[in-house]
Amino acid sequence: MPVLLDAKTIASFSLHNPDHFGIQLGQTEHRINLVSAWQIKEGDHVLEVGCGQGDCTAVLAAAVGESGRVTAIDPAPLDYGDPYTLGEAQAHLKASPLGARMNFVRANTEDILAADDTIYDVAVLAHCIWYFASPSALLATLRALSPRATRISLAEWSLAASHPAAVPHLLAALAQASLECRKPASVSNIRTVLSPRALGALAGEAGLRVVGEGVVESPGGMEDGQWEVVAVLGRGFGEEVGGAVGDERERGVVCAMRDAVAASKEGLGGERVRAMDVWWGCFEGRV
Repeated sequence: MPVLLDAKTIASFSLHNPDHFGIQLGQTEHRINLVSAWQIKEGDHVLEVGCGQGDCTAVLAAAVGESGRVTAIDPAPLDYGDPYTLGEAQAHLKASPLGARMNFVRANTEDILAADDTIYDVAVLAHCIWYFASPSALLATLRALSPRATRISLAEWSLAASHPAAVPHLLAALAQASLECRKPASVSNIRTVLSPRALGALAGEAGLRVVGEGVVESPGGMEDGQWEVVAVLGRGFGEEVGGAVGDERERGVVCAMRDAVAASKEGLGGERVRAMDVWWGCFEGRV
């Protein structure tokens, strides 16, 4: 059965700047909303794909209780990340009261599944989907997970903004995607933008059956929207456009997207940018 989750307690276990605890709290509150929507239960063995610094890992570990486990994987180097690296953040969580319930592994999905024949209760992909190199790469991962997880739960930005202050975030994501898709290779945190409809179609192509989906509004404390807008409006983004986009019409599209972000932000009249809504979906695997 579901476990009551306390955001402040769980957030305190993650590596964070004490002077900006609200930032970590917003991230944790959002993951609690997702874990509740996915109906993660006490005793579940969860495989978390693309765990990053462990924001969702901590909430999953709290939800599965002492009888559950979370195997959290990410292929990124342990020195990746800012202001804290993956290695620093993951080690901090391992030393927390939730540490015994989680195991961090630097690996891709195919490698971890090949290591043994474990059947997981749930496989989770939370805010890592846009990191995939292409839709076909995500499809391959979903196909690999399908026979090895009873349920597969996804969450990603919805490309919808129920709050007007989240519109700049939506536009900033599309602006970044319009630049990154024109690079031979990308190391951005937005590489492949897929809408909820496209994600549902890929899941179906992988042989998964949807059993539930919905949209949650991001908590006010989540700073992702502000971060993405600042990145797009910064000088570095403009320099990248000039270096990566050779065709003048394509460059015009990317620059127009950037201008739309600026206009949208200015239209808020000083109100702080919010993060856009998040889509979640639950699917049955083919175990």
